[in-house]
Amino acid sequence: MVKKRKVELVVISDVHLGTYGSRAKDLVNYLRSIQPEILILNGDIIDIWQFSKHYFPQDHMQVVKEIASMLSQNTKVYYITGNHDEMLRKFKGFKLGNFEIQNKLILKLDSGNAWFFHGDVFDTTMKHSKWVAKLGGKGYDLLIMLNTVVNWFSQKLGRGRISLSKKVKDSVKGVIKYVNNFEETAAEIAIQNEFQYVICGHIHQPAIRKIANSKGETVTYLNSGDWVENSTALEYMDGKWSLYHHDSNFKNQVIKPEENKAVNYLSYEQLFEDVVSNLNFNTK
Repeated sequence: MVKKRKVELVVISDVHLGTYGSRAKDLVNYLRSIQPEILILNGDIIDIWQFSKHYFPQDHMQVVKEIASMLSQNTKVYYITGNHDEMLRKFKGFKLGNFEIQNKLILKLDSGNAWFFHGDVFDTTMKHSKWVAKLGGKGYDLLIMLNTVVNWFSQKLGRGRISLSKKVKDSVKGVIKYVNNFEETAAEIAIQNEFQYVICGHIHQPAIRKIANSKGETVTYLNSGDWVENSTALEYMDGKWSLYHHDSNFKNQVIKPEENKAVNYLSYEQLFEDVVSNLNFNTK
């Protein structure tokens, strides 16, 4: 039995449950290895855009079960909505026991005030051409599926994993400029509002770095990355932030291989019943 690490605060985002690219099994292993006081799900946890009743494997449902288990052990869970799960935004302010849905969140930490939000608010494609963004999401999912096949052959040849989407993004100047603009915009607004930390997801680019504005004022910008390409999370403990990389820190060790069962595809009805039966919220 692996002893769980105690962590004050954990942030994960962009899991995209319900898509072929989601590394749900890796996330299950990570969640089983930690005991956080607060867990922040910073958007795009379930990919409602691309959700299909024909694809929601047991590994993906197991993520929901692990989060439910944390709730029953008095972990405070905030679900911050993103663009791929924007349907949940109408439930802003919903609370049940230790579970809460918000569009953004401000927490007073020992080392300063932290502002959490998904980050799609900065995306002009989302604002003006949502159908283009959704089409791009489909293309991204196809690229991830192709990447899965490529990685299978790559690992058989002993060359390890590669990320096609990451290589594409790192080589396209427009994408690099978008990421830089995203980070700088988030930092500028955070500085104006006197936050010490600004924490986002959305762009699948894990990061912790200080950003200064034109006046020399600084803020710490953090991005939790994703569980499609990077398998990363943010952790806060004893006044310090760290970036967790699953592959390097965890070494792909499997805790209690429940997920190694045959893959079961769930209907909407089965999915709903399974979620409800496993969300045993602590309402004290």
